[in-house]
Amino acid sequence: MVVASGRSARHVAAIAEHLTERLHKTGLRSKVEGLPQGDWVLVDALDVIVHVFRPEVRAFYNLEKMWGEDAPAAEAV
Repeated sequence: MVVASGRSARHVAAIAEHLTERLHKTGLRSKVEGLPQGDWVLVDALDVIVHVFRPEVRAFYNLEKMWGEDAPAAEAV
């Protein structure tokens, strides 16, 4: 599982679109959820799941907590 952040809804959608295009070019199929809203986009590439969030949404859901309490807080780059 990969967890990433974009700076805005447009940036999140662009990251997810670029990822799905690159996967398609390499012959891998993927399913995408949440692209129109751009708050939280999930790209399911079979063996790898990619979550792309807006920073506020990532902080709210805090998926990193699945790995324990000592996991660092999510920050957008």
